Amino acid sequence: MLANSLSSLTHSCPHSSALPSSHSKNCKLLLSTSALSRFKTSKAFPSLHHLLPWNFHGKNFNFRAMSETHVSDQYTHDSLQPYSVKIPFGDRHILVETGHIGRQASGAVTVTDGETIVYTTVCMADIPSEPSDFFPLSVNYQERFSAAGRTSGGFFKREGRPKDHEVLVCRLIDRPLRPTMVKGFYHETQVLSWVLSYDGLHPPDALAVTAAGIAVALSELPHTKTIAGVRVGLVGGKYIVNPTTNEIEDSELDLVVAGTDSAILMIEGYCNFLPEEKVLEAVEVGQEAVRAICKEINALVEKRGKPKMLDAIKLPPPELYKHVEEIAGDELVHALQIKKKLPRRKALVSLEEKVVDILTQRGYVGKIGASVTAETLPDLYVDEEEDEEVVVDGEVDEGDVHIKPSPRISTPLLFSEVDVKLVFKETTSKYLRKRIVEGGRRSDGRTSEEIRPINSRCGLLPRAHGSALFTRGETQALAVVTLGDKQMAQRIDSLEGDDESKRFYLQYSFPPSCVGEAGRVGAPSRREIGHGTLAERALEPILPSDGEFPYTIRVESNITESNGSSSMASVCGGSLALQDAGVPVKCPIAGIAMGMVLDTKEFGGDGTPLILSDITGSEDASGDMDFKVAGNDDCITAFQMDIKVGGITLPVMKQALLQARDGRKVILAEMSKCLPPPSKQLSRYAPLIHVMKVRPEKVNLIIGSGGKTVRNIIEETGVETIDTQDDGTVKITAKDLESLEKSKVMIGNLTMVPTIGDIYRNREIKSIAPYGVFVEIAPGREGLCHISELSPSYLAKAEDAFKVGDRVDVKLIEVNEKGQLRLSRRALIPDTDPLVPSTKVRPTTVPKESSGSQDSAAKSAPKNVELTKVKVNASKPTSKEKTQDVYPPGKVVKDVPYINKDRLKKGNKATSSAPNDSDSTVVNNEAKIG
Repeated sequence: MLANSLSSLTHSCPHSSALPSSHSKNCKLLLSTSALSRFKTSKAFPSLHHLLPWNFHGKNFNFRAMSETHVSDQYTHDSLQPYSVKIPFGDRHILVETGHIGRQASGAVTVTDGETIVYTTVCMADIPSEPSDFFPLSVNYQERFSAAGRTSGGFFKREGRPKDHEVLVCRLIDRPLRPTMVKGFYHETQVLSWVLSYDGLHPPDALAVTAAGIAVALSELPHTKTIAGVRVGLVGGKYIVNPTTNEIEDSELDLVVAGTDSAILMIEGYCNFLPEEKVLEAVEVGQEAVRAICKEINALVEKRGKPKMLDAIKLPPPELYKHVEEIAGDELVHALQIKKKLPRRKALVSLEEKVVDILTQRGYVGKIGASVTAETLPDLYVDEEEDEEVVVDGEVDEGDVHIKPSPRISTPLLFSEVDVKLVFKETTSKYLRKRIVEGGRRSDGRTSEEIRPINSRCGLLPRAHGSALFTRGETQALAVVTLGDKQMAQRIDSLEGDDESKRFYLQYSFPPSCVGEAGRVGAPSRREIGHGTLAERALEPILPSDGEFPYTIRVESNITESNGSSSMASVCGGSLALQDAGVPVKCPIAGIAMGMVLDTKEFGGDGTPLILSDITGSEDASGDMDFKVAGNDDCITAFQMDIKVGGITLPVMKQALLQARDGRKVILAEMSKCLPPPSKQLSRYAPLIHVMKVRPEKVNLIIGSGGKTVRNIIEETGVETIDTQDDGTVKITAKDLESLEKSKVMIGNLTMVPTIGDIYRNREIKSIAPYGVFVEIAPGREGLCHISELSPSYLAKAEDAFKVGDRVDVKLIEVNEKGQLRLSRRALIPDTDPLVPSTKVRPTTVPKESSGSQDSAAKSAPKNVELTKVKVNASKPTSKEKTQDVYPPGKVVKDVPYINKDRLKKGNKATSSAPNDSDSTVVNNEAKIG
């Protein structure tokens, strides 16, 4: 019945044909309570939006509006038809499909690159949210493990909270989209992106940026320009657009560029000390690729794009700007000259309240949610007392919905309080920009290129492995470094595989107290994850390799005060803290945030963009650019740029990069004055890590059956961990040198390669056989001492003279092809009677496992073996002589025993030597900083 009523009233109302494009007709739509309840849930009237293009703020009830009904029918029909097109994407093409999946979304596309598929949708709420200065856009990106034929490595197999990598991609999508959104559009907008298939060769992140740009362009969402994104790599001196994962591994640069067909909106990149000229060339290559993609997207939009919701844009009335400037203009000039952040903020808040109060007293601010002009808009209201409306003036009752002509009512101009606050903020930004351009000075009195005062100190926390407090103006970061073994590494569960881990990571924390506010403290926000990753990637190129410094490194950046770029303060503080922890970094680096006022002619300038060095928070909010650059004096390691306007050109970016380099030099010079300076040596509380190399086939001997051997070593020596790798690398982590040395000896005995002629003292007999005894020369290593080698005289049975548990001295006389050891006790015992031919023994049957040539053993015995001297005529050595001859367990007599003297401290002595075939590396207590 309601649908029929709507159809009837469309023909009966004299202004119905103009309803979709006019907001000032003398028609009033009356809905009863029961009709409204049915109206909200009904899906049967597609033309309803064209009847109700206005806002109803009294009941928080609104509908999306189109410009014309026939256009709506046409695009609805076309959008349901599948359509595919190929567009260039670097040196290859990607397939864009729409109308196949997600047809109820405002915009939905699937983009395919190789066998990587990204599905993206755009949807908007029917009811607008309250006006604000922040566009209500949310972006979610998720990599489904099923895309790579995997499931999550955790206990819960369902994808849950976004991983850090997914959050970073969300930011890559959000940052270029937001500057293209139209002011005054308050319908909540959501962009959802899923990786449905991943081939391991074509990365999905840059593809997701382009997919989001296409989906927005096809949807009803109003925006100014179509965007696209690409990745640029540098391999062998050649720039590659959208490189594969294999090419990225060899690339010196990892750059993501997003923009329109005429300007750059966002860049984010990491490199290994590249000069500014190389970075600019890469951005130029990326911009050309983006321009080609946007051209193809615009052609697709002409065929399958939907009309934009322009009727939903609600801007503050122009008259309101005049009222605000008239009331607050002079006081704004004085408030913006306050140098300190908190007093300036309080002055601006007080002035804003004053403006609202004055306009309210004058009758300009009302309780309605939107501004009302002299001509009233059509009223949509609900009669909560009646189910039926009385029809007057001869109108025919067609149901619960009625339109009743009403005369034009002249009312005073009214503004909403929200609009007043929005205009006040824009006016504040205008006056701040005018002060910078026209007056040549910023709020804190600095020139455009001047850096705020810098102060830094190290060693602030005595028990931390490394710490630094970096202060720049009103921005302060406390950086703390913790060193550990492989178990402290951060594991990453991604589409690439579940065995990936990071030996270096930086975690950034931004508590509300750092800006003088009280707020919620919980899981890290997207902003914290993004800022931490930027600082982490900036510091990573200066770190030594795992072979040079075998530690896992964790940096915590705690922002204790913020008025400016806290991520770049984290770079500076992190660089100092790494040096204070004794990490042999290649060089110190610094970071700086650059700002910009683009249209200077509007504020009294000559039109040339004004670049600002080391911007504060207000200059970031009111300016047109936030460009963060980190590196040393000459080269860049990381950079990130966000634009709040329609984009910038390469010449402007070049000017910003060169000015940032000058700023970094100033900051690095101030960092070198750090007092107290970094200690540049390992803290006494840091763990000791010893790296030794054994033969790969010996690794299993260290581990033992089910890890039994390695656990026994850890329990016996007191070390923290023993990490083994398939290539034979063994890392021992300990708290003290004594336990470290004990574990080295035990591992060395397990993995040593015995040499013929080696002498082993005081070794235990593990078992006895009819043909001899088995002696343990090292934990887990046994050799056969044949009965003929047990005594100079004839011995019928081994058990007649020895029992299990006895200790003997033996000499290695042979190693057969299978690696089995043949030992001799007789070789260390001289004849007691020269007349007795004791050196000649009766022939005995030698078992297979102990067979070998004594002659060959004698020939191969080394000449420099150090034998124990004993008296010839003594049948038994005295107790004193026995003490001299017996070596501690685990001792191998060598020509030059290996003792690592670099790690020895006063009062510590090496307990034994390491095996002669192991290449060992010990971290020096005095690591030199590069």
